[in-house]
Amino acid sequence: MRVAVASEGNTVESKVCETAGRAPYYLIFENKKLIMKLKNPFTRGGGGVGFSVVQMLHNQNIDLVIAGNFGRNMLAAMQEKGIKFKEIHDKRINEISGGRY
Repeated sequence: MRVAVASEGNTVESKVCETAGRAPYYLIFENKKLIMKLKNPFTRGGGGVGFSVVQMLHNQNIDLVIAGNFGRNMLAAMQEKGIKFKEIHDKRINEISGGRY
């Protein structure tokens, strides 16, 4: 299973980002190991970035996305692509499942 965690920074010590679509980074885990750090190119700009972020994550074969909150566009796009989601608030990435998935 590939898990993408919306992150405020590019390390597992970073906080889970409250805004999924505008998260500065996505940390990608596979088989409970950090395998990739993606800089989100959609942090700025107009509305509706959720669709673009989901396409970026879908291209990485993501099964589950973790963030603080998800917008309507992002939820609809994840449902369309078959990507699951989980909301987690006020935690650092290494505090959730020991930083492993």
